[in-house]
Amino acid sequence: MAMISGGRAAGGSAPVSAGGSSGEGAVRAWLLLVALLVFAMIVVGGATRLTDSGLSITEWQPLLGAIPPLGEAHWLEAFEKYKQIPEYHLVNKGMSLDEFKFIYWWEWSHRFLGRFIGVAFALPLVVFAALGKLPRGLAPKLVGILALGALQGFFGWYMVKSGLVERIDVSHYRLALHLATAFLILALLVWTALDIGARPAAIRLVTVKPGHRRIAWALVGLVMAQVVLGALVAGLKAGLTYNTWPLMDGRLVPNGLFTLEPWFVNFFENITTVQFDHRLVAYLVVGLAVWNAFALRGVDDERIVQSATVLAIATLVQMGLGIWTLLSAQGAIPIGLGLAHQGGAAIVLAIAVWHLHRVLRSPARG
Repeated sequence: MAMISGGRAAGGSAPVSAGGSSGEGAVRAWLLLVALLVFAMIVVGGATRLTDSGLSITEWQPLLGAIPPLGEAHWLEAFEKYKQIPEYHLVNKGMSLDEFKFIYWWEWSHRFLGRFIGVAFALPLVVFAALGKLPRGLAPKLVGILALGALQGFFGWYMVKSGLVERIDVSHYRLALHLATAFLILALLVWTALDIGARPAAIRLVTVKPGHRRIAWALVGLVMAQVVLGALVAGLKAGLTYNTWPLMDGRLVPNGLFTLEPWFVNFFENITTVQFDHRLVAYLVVGLAVWNAFALRGVDDERIVQSATVLAIATLVQMGLGIWTLLSAQGAIPIGLGLAHQGGAAIVLAIAVWHLHRVLRSPARG
């Protein structure tokens, strides 16, 4: 990827613009806008979870579901359907219609935003393709992202369906699948937007080593793994236990990490183990990001130094938000902090992808 305007190569070389035609610029701006919508979707999804609203709509109607209840009779009908599931009988029995409307609107907003994103992606895709504005080879990639978005809608219903019979919440496995897919879509959108119109530098610089590329890949992979662990923590409500830091139950390594059989189940179903692993991976991500920023200080491409530094700062802020949220979770996760932490994870992933793109588009040494 070419150097951004204002940057300079070693030895006083002139900066190189990212360039690209007006058509490429329009496509890039559209993809970044959709990425922002996906980011909003991730935050709204977190609000839906934290307000326990996810099971308020008990049907999956991809088209008709876009229309909310339009009158008192329709509201009562939706409420009656909600009264048939275990969550109502075991958690919300006796709730008023107004209380039901509150959780209903959160879930409806989440689903409506998902539909809106689908339209905001599909229609411009058709228009850009018809006008011949898509760069060569981009159309199949965009169709793949669109298909993944449709699959994400199905995963959402697959998750909700798990909470409608014989339990009062959704499967934490399905929650992890749903959230990880959303983050994957965000990463693909950011990467694709960055790759449009990328131009090689006028003077090809010797900048990064192959090891730097591996670290950049590792950071993206670790952030995605941390997202999955975070979803397991949320699904198991593991964040409501061990609300101290840096110790857990007075120990750096808490008791009870392997109390379930078979042993590997502990990594997915043991509340203690899941929270402990989430902490460990956080330390690993932050440590690697900070080390990476220092290791890249001597490279010739200032863009890479910049993205590595921003990524290191972002991971530190995100870990701080996680600790703050944990210490504040006394019986319930504070909604504001919970949303900031989930949104922060999406920002960290986007920055990690941005850094990876800069590293991979820089000439490698050795």
